[in-house]
Amino acid sequence: MPNTKSAMKRARQNEKRRMQRASQKSALKTAIKKYLKALEAGDLQAAEPLLREACRKLDKAVTKGLIHKNAAARKKSRLMQKFNKVAQQNGQVEQASA
Repeated sequence: MPNTKSAMKRARQNEKRRMQRASQKSALKTAIKKYLKALEAGDLQAAEPLLREACRKLDKAVTKGLIHKNAAARKKSRLMQKFNKVAQQNGQVEQASA
């Protein structure tokens, strides 16, 4: 338990920031899961905008310091590889680029 006023304020700030980061990480994970679910169903029309949204959230997470830039790049690459694999299986030639 903090004893000084400044330590109490710092504890409040840390808790507030922790909650914000948790919310942002949760939204990121939800966006990725929505995309993967649409892709699993084979619905490329619905999956493409969800892929863009997931990539956008990954980029924002990097700028906010939630995840490392290489981790985001790796996740984006893997999401696009999955999209391209499903598109190729369905006979569609279009490639994802976000």
